[in-house]
Amino acid sequence: MFAGFQTDDIDVGDSVVHVRHAGDGPAVVLLHGHPRTGSTWHSVAPSLLERGFTVVVPDLPGYGASTAPAPQPDHARHSKRATAERILATMDALGRDRFALVGHDRGSYVAFRLALDHPERVPRLALLDCIPIVEHLERITPEFATAWWHWFFFAQPGIPERVILADPDAWYHGDPQRMGQENHDEWRRAMRTSSVVLAMLEDYRAGLTVDVAHEKEDRRAGRRIEQPLLVLWSGRDDLEELFGDPLAIWRDWADDVSGGPIDSGHHMAEERPEALAVALGEFLDPLFGDPRHDA
Repeated sequence: MFAGFQTDDIDVGDSVVHVRHAGDGPAVVLLHGHPRTGSTWHSVAPSLLERGFTVVVPDLPGYGASTAPAPQPDHARHSKRATAERILATMDALGRDRFALVGHDRGSYVAFRLALDHPERVPRLALLDCIPIVEHLERITPEFATAWWHWFFFAQPGIPERVILADPDAWYHGDPQRMGQENHDEWRRAMRTSSVVLAMLEDYRAGLTVDVAHEKEDRRAGRRIEQPLLVLWSGRDDLEELFGDPLAIWRDWADDVSGGPIDSGHHMAEERPEALAVALGEFLDPLFGDPRHDA
């Protein structure tokens, strides 16, 4: 995986971010979701590199080979704001002042937060399989609670880590043929690491507490996504079925929204990497005409 990419472990103060990166064009950061590592992008990243971009693929702090600080009762150390600051520090260490962001699943919430908090750093934003957390919670139905019950299970103190670590392979079902063997092996190592499982759960605990509070503050203050926003979702997953058109929801949060479904299950970077790379490439290509990028 990631032939031609350099791998670094960057100390960002309270964490170490494991990151793969390559290229010398406009920068794009790919943020994975739960329960993956950065290796989920193993087919998408080379395609964007060939297109001329600098491609940066971190393991989210606490996930994969990255580290995260110990939890605290208010979950703030694992908030999307704190995680976004660690990604920002990673890009500072790599000498990149401006970079596009692509986030999937939990990584999309980090990308969303970074773009809101630091719009001057992020010229373009792509969010995959995502609507704001507060929009999920304000639309709770029996169907949502049944399909997404893990959100609320993961939020319980102490219980889910014992359940998952008792038999990670039974809890998370990875398919090496669909994922690719190396991606699967990296992911499986992470799933069997107690600190990774704890950090992933803290991500969800922060989501239902400090993160949703931040989003409510954003909405009250009228803060919106200023950048062009691409919203993609898995057509064979349940986001649109549960919540309707994601574009309509995001237009309450952003001024310039485009996108649509990818014919895929939830892990689109593994299942439909060609289609995803094309959609992302076409959205990101205008960066080549932006004189402010850091190539």
